[in-house]
Amino acid sequence: MRHLKFLLPILAALLLLTGCASAGKGNKLQEAQYAWSAAIRWGDFEGAWNLVDPEYRKAHPMAQADFDRYKQVQIAGYRDLAARADESTAMREIQISVIDGSNMSQYDIRYTERWRYDSKENAWWILDGLPQVVKAP
Repeated sequence: MRHLKFLLPILAALLLLTGCASAGKGNKLQEAQYAWSAAIRWGDFEGAWNLVDPEYRKAHPMAQADFDRYKQVQIAGYRDLAARADESTAMREIQISVIDGSNMSQYDIRYTERWRYDSKENAWWILDGLPQVVKAP
């Protein structure tokens, strides 16, 4: 019985620490998604590229000419439509309002963000590269 007195606080502390670790991973996701949406919203596509999964970046390198194409547009809106997440993956449906600088027309695109958690890096990465906001010529 005496041991139970000491065991209960230890178990409670362990449960609390486990909850904090999960909350930390969730906070990391929110921070990564905020940084991603801010970079896209402000037209910092090179900065957003740093949040793309390193394996994807290696398999699909982008040249300066690719980044220059993104300078043809301005992002007028970035709206979260739906989201879901678990311990290692997350998805968000996004609507991006784009202004084409060549003719000042505005159009909306829908984009699905797919995220994965990298436990080695303690970071969340977006899986599919940059959103295709520039219309093909």
